[in-house]
Amino acid sequence: MAKAMKTMKAMKAMAAMKAMKAMKKKPVSAKLAKRHAFFGKISKTKTGLTKSDLVQNKHGRVVSKKLSQRGKASPWIKACNQARKELKIKGFAVIKKGTPLYKKAKEIYGQ
Repeated sequence: MAKAMKTMKAMKAMAAMKAMKAMKKKPVSAKLAKRHAFFGKISKTKTGLTKSDLVQNKHGRVVSKKLSQRGKASPWIKACNQARKELKIKGFAVIKKGTPLYKKAKEIYGQ
């Protein structure tokens, strides 16, 4: 009888330990770190980016504000956007050598 009680106590202790293990805080996955930081789930990413350093792009992905601005300021991207505007192109268009869009962008970029 005493032996059965001991095993019951041991099993209860094991169950308690399992519950404690289940309650441990999960680490933030690297894939979602920027997203979690942007929406306030964590204060900053492992690399030190905070909410003020992040922004959502037009596809809804959370990206670095600094790199986003740097990309938008690229002279080639500016030339392509201006060429699209001048040729009245809306939506998706391939920028491939020989296409009118490419020629126009190259012309603007070279100025």
